[in-house]
Amino acid sequence: MDRRPPVRKEAPPRSERLARILSLAVWLGLLWPPGGGAAAATAAPCVCASNILSCSKMNLSSVPAGLPPYMAVLDLSYNEIVRLKSDWTPVKLPKLRNLLLSHNSMLFVSSEAFVNVKYLRYLDLSSNSLQQLDEFVFEPLVNLEILLLYSNQIAQIDQSAFITTLNLQKLYLSHNRISRFPVELIREKSRLEKLSLLDVSSNRIKKLPLDEMRMLPAWLKNGLYFHQNPLACHCDLYSLVAHWDLRQLNSVADFRDDFTCVLPGAQKILMDVFDLIGDSMNCSTFREAEEEAFLEQTLTLGCDTKHRNMLKTWTLPGHSPLTPDGNQTAKVLPDGSLRVSPVRSEDSGTYTCFATGEAFNETIYVVLKVHNFTMHGSGETLNTAYTTLVGCLASVVLVLVYLYLTPCRCFCCPGQGKAGRGDDSIRSSVLSVTPTHGGDPSALNRHVVFTDAKEARGQNGKLNPDGDQDDEEADAEARSLMKGTRKKSLAESVSSVFSDTPMMV
Repeated sequence: MDRRPPVRKEAPPRSERLARILSLAVWLGLLWPPGGGAAAATAAPCVCASNILSCSKMNLSSVPAGLPPYMAVLDLSYNEIVRLKSDWTPVKLPKLRNLLLSHNSMLFVSSEAFVNVKYLRYLDLSSNSLQQLDEFVFEPLVNLEILLLYSNQIAQIDQSAFITTLNLQKLYLSHNRISRFPVELIREKSRLEKLSLLDVSSNRIKKLPLDEMRMLPAWLKNGLYFHQNPLACHCDLYSLVAHWDLRQLNSVADFRDDFTCVLPGAQKILMDVFDLIGDSMNCSTFREAEEEAFLEQTLTLGCDTKHRNMLKTWTLPGHSPLTPDGNQTAKVLPDGSLRVSPVRSEDSGTYTCFATGEAFNETIYVVLKVHNFTMHGSGETLNTAYTTLVGCLASVVLVLVYLYLTPCRCFCCPGQGKAGRGDDSIRSSVLSVTPTHGGDPSALNRHVVFTDAKEARGQNGKLNPDGDQDDEEADAEARSLMKGTRKKSLAESVSSVFSDTPMMV
C-alpha cells in the first residue's frame, strides 16, 4: 500500500493570473459598451465605435432600446423598420447629428418622431415607401442642413412641411411621384435663404414656375435639378434650359441629355428640349440679353455667380481698371455688384466681372447699351416712322383749322340781310354739319350737299356751286378780285378749299 502523500498542483504565478483577468476584461468590454447596463441590449446586434453606433443590416423591425446619450451618428439603414413612432427614443439625444434610416420600406413617420433629436443636421429617409409629407413632421428640426427623401413614393408635399427648417441647405426629392413643383421653396418671399440644392428630378411634374425660376440667383439655379419630368414642350421652356446651359450651370450641363418634354397632341411624343429649336416647334436661338440704360440714370450691374461669397472685381469698357480714387462714375457695392451713376453716353460697352473663390473662378461679361437721351425726355433723333406720323397729324390739324376756324365771312359784315346769310351758309356748310352762325335756327338740321361735278364746273376746272353761272358773271368776279373784293358764293364754295390760292392760317 502506497502511503505516499498526494502530489499538490502548484498555483500559477500571480502575474499569469493578472494577465488572464485583464484579457477577460478586454473581451467583456467589446460586448459591453460604455453607458451601463441600459446599453447592453444594443451591444449584441450593433457595432459601437466611439460616438458612432451602427445597426445596419441587422434585420431589425424596431429601433433598439437604450441608445447611449453620447451618440453622434446612428445608422439604422437596411433593416425592416416600417414605422418610426414618436417613442422610438424615449430620452433626448442632444448630441445626435446624423440619423440614417434608408432602405427600411418605411411607410409612416410620426409628426412627433423628431422631438427628442432636434439637433439633427443630416437625415436620410431615402429608399423607403413614404407617400406624403405632413405639415409638422420636420418642425423640430430647426438645425437640419441635409435631407434625403429620394426613391420614395411621395405624391403630396404640404406647402408648410419645410417652413421651420431655416438652415436647410440641400433637399433631395428625386424619384418620387410628385406632380406639383414646390414653388414655395424658391419664391422670393418664402424661399429658404440657405437652400442651395433642390432636386425634384424624375418625378411627375408637368408645369414649372418659369417666372420664379428666371429670377433666381445663379448659385441657386446651379443646384436646381428638374430633368426627367413630363414637362409640356414650349419655347419658354427651351429658352430657360438653353440659358442655363449657356451659363454652364451644373443642373443642366451635367444632365443635358436627360432634359425631355412632351409635344402637344394626343400621341404624347417625347422630345429632347434642345431639339425644339428645329422643325418641331421652331423656337428661336437663345442669346444673352443686353442691359439698357438712359442718360443720367442710376444703374446697377450684377455679377451673378454660380457660387456664393466670391471675391468680385470689375473692369470697365476698353479693359480699363476700376480705381477707387478715379474719376469714374462706377463704384463696386459691398455685395459685388457695380453701380453706375449718373449714366453717361461713354459708359456704353462691355463690363467684365472677375469672381474668385477657394476652388472655383468665374468671369462674367455684361454688355451695356446707353440711349443718347434721358428716360423722361425726347431723343436727339426721332425715328423716321414717328416723324412721318407727326407730319401727317400736323397736316390734318392745319386742314381742320382752315375749315372750321377761318375768320368771319362776308355775311357777318354790316348791311347784309338775313336771307343772304342763310343762302351763303348752305354753300359754306357743304363739308360741315356744324352751324357757323347763330342767326338762322334752320341751320341746325342741315345736311351735307354733294354737287354734280359736270354741271358745276367753272373756269380753270373750279367747281361752281350755282351751276348756271355764265361767263359774264365769271368776268365780273375776276374784276372784283382785282379790286380787292371777292364774290361770296365762290369764296364759301367747296372748290375754295382746294383752290390755287395759297393757304393762310
